[in-house]
Amino acid sequence: MYYTAMITKEGRQTLADFPGCPGCQTFADPGEDIGERAAEALMGWLEAHLVSGQAPPEPKTVRTKGRARALQVPVPAKLAVKLALRWARLRAGLTQAELARRAGLSQPAVARLEDPDHNPTLDMLERVATALGVRLEVGLRGPLD
Repeated sequence: MYYTAMITKEGRQTLADFPGCPGCQTFADPGEDIGERAAEALMGWLEAHLVSGQAPPEPKTVRTKGRARALQVPVPAKLAVKLALRWARLRAGLTQAELARRAGLSQPAVARLEDPDHNPTLDMLERVATALGVRLEVGLRGPLD
């Protein structure tokens, strides 16, 4: 999962702005890595949405405008799973309590699955995926470059 940041120069600084994520942006001073700064800003923004019970927007294809260049910022797998669960639950029109009943779990257990700090088991993820009527897929992709 990736979100696109638009990278532009603002005076001496470099700006990373995420058009699909209102209010998510950061600056890097000369010599700082804008990719690292963008990843930190995005992770904080996404986690804040999850913790507050909101669902951040799903990533969308963004086209560059003017002198901006696009930077694909990857979402770590642990956070990507939380986001995918929240989006799937909302698409199914279920509350955490309703999903818990379908999966034979408690509502706090489902809430933990959507918590950025919790580390779910694959068994738990499969159980919830089945209750949502979706398939859990796990994969490893090419090099980290």
